[in-house]
Amino acid sequence: MTDTKPRPPAERAVETDSGIEVKPVYRADDWAADGALPDPGQFPYTRGIYPTMYRGRRWTMRQYAGFTSADESNKRYRLLLARGQMGLSVAFDLPTQIGYDSDAPEAFGEVGRVGVPISTLDDMRRLFAGIPLGEVTTSMTINAPAAILLLLYQLVAEEQGADPKGLGGTIQNDILKEYIARGTYIFPPRPSMRLITDIFAYCARELPRWNTISISGYHIREAGSSAAQEIAFTLADGIAYVEAALAAGLAVDDFAPRLAFFFNGHNNIFQEVAKYRAARRMWAGIMRDRFGARSERSLTLRFHTQTAGSSLTAQQPLNNVVRTAYQALAAVLGGTQSLHTNGFDEALGLPTEDAAVLALRTQQILAEESGAADTADPLGGSYFVEALTDELQHKAETTMAEVAAGGGAVAAIEQGYVQDAIAEQAYRHEAALASGERIIVGVNKYVEREHAPTPVFRIDEAAVDLQIARLREFRAKRDGAEVGAALDRVRACAEGADNLLYPMKEALRLGATVGEVCDTLRGVFGQYGGAMTEG
Repeated sequence: MTDTKPRPPAERAVETDSGIEVKPVYRADDWAADGALPDPGQFPYTRGIYPTMYRGRRWTMRQYAGFTSADESNKRYRLLLARGQMGLSVAFDLPTQIGYDSDAPEAFGEVGRVGVPISTLDDMRRLFAGIPLGEVTTSMTINAPAAILLLLYQLVAEEQGADPKGLGGTIQNDILKEYIARGTYIFPPRPSMRLITDIFAYCARELPRWNTISISGYHIREAGSSAAQEIAFTLADGIAYVEAALAAGLAVDDFAPRLAFFFNGHNNIFQEVAKYRAARRMWAGIMRDRFGARSERSLTLRFHTQTAGSSLTAQQPLNNVVRTAYQALAAVLGGTQSLHTNGFDEALGLPTEDAAVLALRTQQILAEESGAADTADPLGGSYFVEALTDELQHKAETTMAEVAAGGGAVAAIEQGYVQDAIAEQAYRHEAALASGERIIVGVNKYVEREHAPTPVFRIDEAAVDLQIARLREFRAKRDGAEVGAALDRVRACAEGADNLLYPMKEALRLGATVGEVCDTLRGVFGQYGGAMTEG
């Protein structure tokens, strides 16, 4: 019999970071189910985009790595591949991310610190030396200069003898979230959107298996958003990219199948599972009903997950192993297509080799021992998870309606609406920590005054010096006049309306550097926040 006795109120209210009150117990009437849930692989893909999910194929274990130099990063990639990693994920250093060569004054002190420095075609050759690019897939976390790094990758693959039409991988290429949360932008928003649609068109013709953008909620969440805001602002950005591509004359089913997403794996297991399910369902409806997409691949939200860097603590860093494992579990229960698990020492510095291998082993244990991969959507039909999925969708749709009313994602970013909303949420989170309303173990509860020091990864300064020396040697050996003429063609294209990737590829092949191509575009487009403004 169902217990119908009145229950006493809970001692305290429990809410998720999205402001959803969690009830002490959930029953069938807490979930307003409209008929049976469609199976995994069926529209609107709430339960997963493939019928059997991981029974047919595991998620791709794609550990993010890059530091010091191309040679050092190559060694880490080879190590992880040898330990069972299934795909590569490249972290670029800050100068590369904002379009400066390693010897630029703006790059001083940052070369190789948070990723691999790539200034030349030769750097890219050394980064992937001995790694057959026709046989692996590679994700590159690069945004403002994404087209340039993709072209360097294509040039190296072609030198290896790989067919560009078979190359598989992803460039992040999500510039809108840079203005919102991360800050590694170069150009103003509207010329940046042109570069993105040029990439869509170029890849449709030249690199048809390449995922042309990874629309990223990860950094939005890292900046302090709630789970509902992560869904809302990420999908709003996705809508803006689709609209820009359609305005550029592309057909939706020609580019939409190569759109991918990137979400944050945070601490609240059940809210995170519901977040992934809600986002899939919402995107399927947006693509079918708003944009008229007909290809199943255009409707399915495929996503990568990275466990939450912002959740890692410098205090009691071994606790981060547990946090990361739970976050990875939520991503798998929610149906991710690929996954990066953070090293436990990343609140202190770049992950050491031991921490990187342990992070990979965390995924392997999850895949092989936990049972989480044995069936599709293991939590489907849970009263709690289904109710959370519905409530997150409702909250996200409310926020998306506010963005749309303000003119869409680009206008909302230009007006500061998105940034202000995230900042307000981040403030509430910090206030809850300060008051003890929210607990972080080892930080504001169960604190230990002393603990054994954790080894910290150190950058090899000699390798950084060698990177700069090689860059200067590369410049000295090329035909400067030929490179100058090629950069003039890039400039002329930027001033017109043709696809920029074709002249950029030729300039890079002849020896132009990442910084030189970006400087050429700065001269036409201006720099966001600088003295020049877009026309």
